[in-house]
Amino acid sequence: MSLNINFNKNEDAMKMSLSRIKQLKTKIEEGGGKKAIEKQRDKNKLTPRERIEYLKDRDKSFIEIGAFAGYDMYEEYGGCPAGGTVAGIGYVSGRQCVIVANDQTVKAGAWFPITGKKNLRMQEISMENKLPIIYLVDSAGVFLPMQDEIFPDKEHFGRIFRNNAKMSAMGISQIAAVMGPCVAGGAYLPIMSDETLMVTGNGSIYLAGPYLVKAAIGENIDSETLGGAATHTEISGIADYKFDNEHECLDQIKKIMSKLGKNPSAGFNRATSIAPKTDATHLYGIFPEGNNSPYDMLEVIKCIVDDSEFDEFKMDYGKSILCGYARIDGWAVGIVANQRLNIKNKKGELQIGGVIYNDSADKAARFIMNCNQKKIPLIFLQDVTGFMVGSRSEHSGIIKDGAKMVNAVANSVVPKITIIVGNSYGAGNYAMCGKAYDPRFIFAWPSAKIAVMGGEQAAKTLLQIQVASLKTKGKEITPEDEQKLLSEIMERYEKQTSPYYAAARLWVDDIIDPADTRKIISESLAAANNNNEIADFKTGVFQV
Repeated sequence: MSLNINFNKNEDAMKMSLSRIKQLKTKIEEGGGKKAIEKQRDKNKLTPRERIEYLKDRDKSFIEIGAFAGYDMYEEYGGCPAGGTVAGIGYVSGRQCVIVANDQTVKAGAWFPITGKKNLRMQEISMENKLPIIYLVDSAGVFLPMQDEIFPDKEHFGRIFRNNAKMSAMGISQIAAVMGPCVAGGAYLPIMSDETLMVTGNGSIYLAGPYLVKAAIGENIDSETLGGAATHTEISGIADYKFDNEHECLDQIKKIMSKLGKNPSAGFNRATSIAPKTDATHLYGIFPEGNNSPYDMLEVIKCIVDDSEFDEFKMDYGKSILCGYARIDGWAVGIVANQRLNIKNKKGELQIGGVIYNDSADKAARFIMNCNQKKIPLIFLQDVTGFMVGSRSEHSGIIKDGAKMVNAVANSVVPKITIIVGNSYGAGNYAMCGKAYDPRFIFAWPSAKIAVMGGEQAAKTLLQIQVASLKTKGKEITPEDEQKLLSEIMERYEKQTSPYYAAARLWVDDIIDPADTRKIISESLAAANNNNEIADFKTGVFQV
């Protein structure tokens, strides 16, 4: 049991955070709202979440990705819940796969910039882990008022079809079920998939709809005749199957998935799973409210790993980072975690928890290289305020040691899974495998904060700059003015460092319940094990 005297207070704070997440997700899951859902029902169409629920195996986990995508964004257009797409990793007919479903209740399924980013992320997950991908198509195409932010650039709409072609060449199965409109450039997605299914009366595929055809060439034609299921299964030959309703269509996907051959696995070591000795909900009380109190990261690890057993690497060296081997749901893993206790080093100097020191960076780099040598996936548990600063650290070569760690993380070839449990500041975010360092999956606890530096330090720095600027313009700044400015800066900065802000922009794949950490890591490892192509580990040149 934790010796944390604030255990109950911390537990209450975490449960409050989880309650808020649940409320927000309930709202997000309404998509475009009840009226839009009723319109979907009037057309005998299911919502995207209903489609996924019917399709996926009920007895297996479904990990939603990007539930908060678009949160608090595009308010001038009425918002874009879940980025207008419901997506995740689940099982269909016993086969783990990626599922992507357009949400027609959100602006007719139109693509906002975040929609494109989310769909590209799902394809990236499919490619990195060689998972089959199922597209449930129901979209009006690009959201025209924002076409300049979704259409022409490298990571925009067109990249999806480029990925279709690349994924096909990689041997990744792609199945597209057209359950609604599939218009203009979007028409390429189902046709570039391996198999295309259509629902009669609702599904349609064409480069230009009836109105545009009339405007362009003067032809009068209805949607079904132009590009409906009968047209594309009987005349053009574009589609492979047609169905009278969505349930029949989804049943066919299950049949297709049940016959897929399996890829050779990566062969990551897995033993019989043993539950941790400590219940996962114990995590709620361990983690300090406000992220500003020391706690023992070892306690967190023991709530996640099998039999609460952690084989620590270099236990007495570089104590501000914990490194070691463990199993999570049977999977062998290497864990790199920031220790948040304040600890004295061998010289008797106090090392502040959550800060990366020279020796810690050196140890972590060596451990990461070891895991790559042994083909052991890496788990990063982030609660880091950055690298140690000051003359002593600079003279000791903190930049050199930090670069060594960053080099090892950047060149790591085994799957990396990152969980941001607390702070994720500055270069510490990079060294601990932040988004820019290609983790296979990256999730955040409700307590996560992501920023270039802590809120208080950043706010005071920005305040000094603003006050100096105002004074040069001859304005008199009273203490009350300064406090008002500071409060405004702090409010804005706190919003930008929240996990909701990060999840809205897909800096993280989702905000998760800490008690689900073990399950989510296990499913992520199962996905990673599908790809047996692991490159040779090379670090290139770095200061030793």
